[in-house]
Amino acid sequence: MANHDELFKQIIAHAKEYGYIFPSSEIYDGLSAVYDYGQYGVELKNNIKQYWWRAMVQFHENIVGIDSAIFMHPTIWKASGHVDAFNDPLIDNKDSKKRYRADVLIEDYLQKLEEKIEKEVEKAKKKFENFDETLFRKTNPNVLRSQEKIDAVGDRFAALMNETDLAGIKSLIEELEIACPVSGSKNWTDVRQFNLMFSTQMGSVAEGADTIYLRPETAQGIFVNFLNVYKTGRMKIPFGIAQIGKAFRNEIVARQFIFRMREFEQMEMQFFVRPGEELKWFEYWKEERKKWHLSLGISEESYRFHDHEKLAHYANAATDIEFRFPFGFKELEGIHSRTDFDLSQHEKFTGKKLRYFDPETNESYIPYVVETSIGLDRMFLAVLSNAYTEETLPDGSVRVVLKIPAALAPVKAAVLPLVKKDGLPEKAREIMDMLKPKMMCQYDDKDAIGRRYRRQDAIGTPYCITVDNETLVDNTVTIRERDSMQQKRVRIEEIVKELV
Repeated sequence: MANHDELFKQIIAHAKEYGYIFPSSEIYDGLSAVYDYGQYGVELKNNIKQYWWRAMVQFHENIVGIDSAIFMHPTIWKASGHVDAFNDPLIDNKDSKKRYRADVLIEDYLQKLEEKIEKEVEKAKKKFENFDETLFRKTNPNVLRSQEKIDAVGDRFAALMNETDLAGIKSLIEELEIACPVSGSKNWTDVRQFNLMFSTQMGSVAEGADTIYLRPETAQGIFVNFLNVYKTGRMKIPFGIAQIGKAFRNEIVARQFIFRMREFEQMEMQFFVRPGEELKWFEYWKEERKKWHLSLGISEESYRFHDHEKLAHYANAATDIEFRFPFGFKELEGIHSRTDFDLSQHEKFTGKKLRYFDPETNESYIPYVVETSIGLDRMFLAVLSNAYTEETLPDGSVRVVLKIPAALAPVKAAVLPLVKKDGLPEKAREIMDMLKPKMMCQYDDKDAIGRRYRRQDAIGTPYCITVDNETLVDNTVTIRERDSMQQKRVRIEEIVKELV
């Protein structure tokens, strides 16, 4: 079995080989931390969007969607705090000349300690029958020492980040003897702040151009349209506004494939509630979002909640849904109670009332907001990582299969004539034409049937429909299910019912 680093490399290689993700501008040697989605990648991405949109908008009568512009008035980002406070702590290694996020260096250090604990647990699981993991974690000296270190460093790190103590962060890096991953050197510069927003100019001539920003998040497009949606949609508290869209961040170190990129997509929903009820709705959305993730059939053990110790300037409660990626548990989705910060700031900067009149209480107030925000690219990577499987079959061969949930699979069914003669391709085309209006399908008649099955397994196609000579006699086909590889004969007119 491959270790986590090797597994991640295999997933990245598989994603390129089978048309999911390509390095952007590859024929020009690529562009750092920017990727293109290939023919299967774009289908999976669109299916994730649709699955999220249905859960948020279609299934909730009090949530509607919008699509706001990427270019927005620059004062919006002053009001939101991004101009002054959207920074990451940057540090350089003097010997390698490489630049890093100081907080990520410390997080990676803590991650290695957690991996050390996991190795101890896994070793004990193999050694003892009736293994009690909880008791082992509480009594094993090696685990206890590592956990104490994690807690102590984590608490100190959180305090330093909360106070924006840059000198203290550097001192912690030095005390932990964190070395540059490239040079192995511990010769660090001072930590300094780095604003993550991309800026550009808007105007017909350079001299008269205004500086504007590529939006670093999609949420502000929702807040500045609060009145428009509230009035035109006759919305009633509590209600939500959802959006899927691109955002841009000039990350110091973008890494881990599509996990952290400079151009990415977010799926966000801002839920407007009465002041004082925000924490009730915060808990509600924590559970709702967890249910959404689990509805895809991914194991609950792959997820965990991580409550924020350092709250953003706008929040009074925040938690992350973390996913177990091949490189460890990392943030997949954030649920935040944003209070009334955003609408209050935009009211202050514009002088326009951003209030809701509540007919039940007969008062006007600025609503509080609970946000759910999930990175679409991270969700894509989570699905891909969970799906990638290598299986040794009874004949000793290895099958690589993407066990993507059927609801998200880029290709729902492949239609395969057993041979390219005897009228089988024509019959297969008839079935293909029948299925195309209902689902994304693929026709494949190249190579032996076994090789075609393997190719569809690697793509992640849940069902293969094989047309053979018997089909011409009794109008039945063989449907092969991807994960179990089991086959059954089905009448052509029953195919759709069998697949849906």
